[in-house]
Amino acid sequence: MRALCSLAALAAFTTAAHAEATTYPLTVQNCGVEVTFDAAPASTVSLGQMATEILYALDLADKVSGTGIWFSDVLPEFTDVNARVERLADNDPSFESIVAKRPALVIAQYEGHVGPQGSIATREQFGDLGIQSYILPTDCIGKDNTRGADGTRLAPFSTDMLYETIDELAAIFDVQDKGAELVASLRARESAAREKVAAMKIDDISAVFWFSSPELDLDPFVAGQKGAPGYIMDTLGVKNVIASDEEWPTVGWETIARANPTVIVAAEMTRRRFGADDIDKKRGFLASDPVASQMEAVKNGRIVAMVSDAMEPGIRVIGGIEQLADALTSYGLAN
Repeated sequence: MRALCSLAALAAFTTAAHAEATTYPLTVQNCGVEVTFDAAPASTVSLGQMATEILYALDLADKVSGTGIWFSDVLPEFTDVNARVERLADNDPSFESIVAKRPALVIAQYEGHVGPQGSIATREQFGDLGIQSYILPTDCIGKDNTRGADGTRLAPFSTDMLYETIDELAAIFDVQDKGAELVASLRARESAAREKVAAMKIDDISAVFWFSSPELDLDPFVAGQKGAPGYIMDTLGVKNVIASDEEWPTVGWETIARANPTVIVAAEMTRRRFGADDIDKKRGFLASDPVASQMEAVKNGRIVAMVSDAMEPGIRVIGGIEQLADALTSYGLAN
């Protein structure tokens, strides 16, 4: 009998001490597409560092035959397993290079890479070759990817979306016990961070999350209200000075400077696609630009260098919450 599962149902049955084994065929509704798995995928290509690290955290590295789209070094605990997996490209790999790996499944972090207007390919193109595709639900739930370059969040991101995504992947690969273990660990860390923040009693603290800029003298890509950075700020009681619901809108420095954020969180990454990918260049710009240098955060040295992947809805977002909480404490902003 075909098992039709939803994220909510998966979340419910993985809370048990020992989750039930997957019953195949397993059908999931994935970003508007019904995908049926007759068995656990034998191999996969993962597109997006967040997707890759979730698979590694589920002990599925032996199922990963290739990766692409990297922003920073892999998490230290995955260095050895990642070294054994072929990196097809630091940025977007070609459709041909993915197909050459003969994967049973392609897992994409972003619908923009594998979707109706996929920059790498459409789901239909993979399907025509007998390759299934799966997009992380964190990029689809409550989000319209047809609006704005990186999509627009219609509902705020929450870590519940991340935990449900992990549960669903664990069910697809029939590793539910490992999925439940991973979710429990992340929940415990998030809870501890919340408790730490609650003791701070922070008031009137604001921030801007700066991801990158095509060129340093152009408007930066900053975090909107409803993405992962917005969740980090909400968790810590910090106001986001950017009002947009777009995932990463471009906003002028004059507008940001008028809002005068208490803290600037700047993305640190190894990718060098744009001029401002380099954290040192970000710092240099903030110190020298006649507008940006006048912000309270710059004058007082309240610039947090946060790995870019902690600004995405993946397992590193928990580390982002912990890092910003520690920074606020070190700046003496707690009441």
